Amino acid sequence: MSLTPKKGLGLLSIILLGINSMIGTSVFILPGKMMSLVGTLSPFLYLLATLLVTLIALCFAKCATLFNRNGAAYLYAKEAFGDFVGFEVGMMKWVVSIIAWAALAVGFVTGLSALFPSVMDDPLRTSLIITLVFSLSLLNLVGVSSFKFLNNVITIAKIIPLLLIIFLGAFYFESENFASPFTNLVEPSAMKEALIMVFYAFTGFETLAVAAQEMDNPQKNIPIAIVIVIGFCSFLYFSLQVIAIGILGPQLAQSIAPVSDIAFALVGKGGRDFVNLGMLISIGGINLAASFMSPRIAIALAEDRLIPSVIAQKNRFGAPYIAIIVTSLLACTVALSGNFYQLAMLSVIARFAQYIPTCLALLVLRKRPEWSASLKGSSNVIIPIMALMFSFWLLWQVSYMQLIWGFGALFIGIPLYHLLKTQQSAVADTV
Repeated sequence: MSLTPKKGLGLLSIILLGINSMIGTSVFILPGKMMSLVGTLSPFLYLLATLLVTLIALCFAKCATLFNRNGAAYLYAKEAFGDFVGFEVGMMKWVVSIIAWAALAVGFVTGLSALFPSVMDDPLRTSLIITLVFSLSLLNLVGVSSFKFLNNVITIAKIIPLLLIIFLGAFYFESENFASPFTNLVEPSAMKEALIMVFYAFTGFETLAVAAQEMDNPQKNIPIAIVIVIGFCSFLYFSLQVIAIGILGPQLAQSIAPVSDIAFALVGKGGRDFVNLGMLISIGGINLAASFMSPRIAIALAEDRLIPSVIAQKNRFGAPYIAIIVTSLLACTVALSGNFYQLAMLSVIARFAQYIPTCLALLVLRKRPEWSASLKGSSNVIIPIMALMFSFWLLWQVSYMQLIWGFGALFIGIPLYHLLKTQQSAVADTV
């Protein structure tokens, strides 16, 4: 019996997976925070952030046209700069994806507590976290088809409330709430904070190529999906911000749940409950995406024998069961520890540990004979250089403590890499 998984993710499913990976709880709360920082200038910052994120996303899209294997940023870095750089990028991505999934699992239970406060009491809280993580893992163990169906349904369910808010809000939009965005000066520090906040709302697109082997025609479909996902999410973020200002006006700056408040203003308590349910579905959807993506990061490393190759083994459904089990156990352990603050700092640097190597990889790979024809043109130089400039600017805004924690994790990878290489050499010598 073949252990090769059936290709289950077509273009539409890849697009929905990208949307599911990007849109989480922030879309429900970001309009209020943006209004408090930069006022009615906020929609324009979404447009600027879209432009900047698109530069990085295009580097991922262009690199994705070259490969049909799992790995994404890890694979691009490895092919361009060798095993060590690839190992550092891949391990950082895997570790942080585990931490992120753990935090999302806790976030789901926390969100559920808004409807059922008792779920925050142990042992019920612990039981729910364990049940969530291992239920999603079990779903992934039976192959891509089940995941594809549930991911598509959940993604559609999470965006329906948001699209309804935009549609209904357009009929009640009060233009006088949208005063000239240039009448009041905005502090540069507030502008910077708002731009960074919007930028992180777009993160998630970089995970799409992680599971390339589970997708139909990944070299064609992944680049298309990345562009569509960025475009759709930017439309959603921008439109919600405009509608929020038009409906709530100055009160938006004080709102901690602006989308829920808009729904209440439009249709009353039922609308608010509908949006709150959508927010819970949104958190659950990101958990689902994390449960699928996180193990696939380890597979790419294992297939290249940068970590034990047993992790890449598949079951009769073609699912990487060892990677799924190991990842879920680690995520569950971190989730139950409850100590996220310092660990969460790693995710800031981890983003750039993918973005920067991918932009640099595009500059290197375009010179390879096998890809020079497909990557010819000045845009394949200008785009990564502009993306690098933006990445370094954003990195400059990160606190020193975040830099220390993030780069500290990269340094830990150095002895681990050499230890694994030494063990591989020892095994090879005995064969």
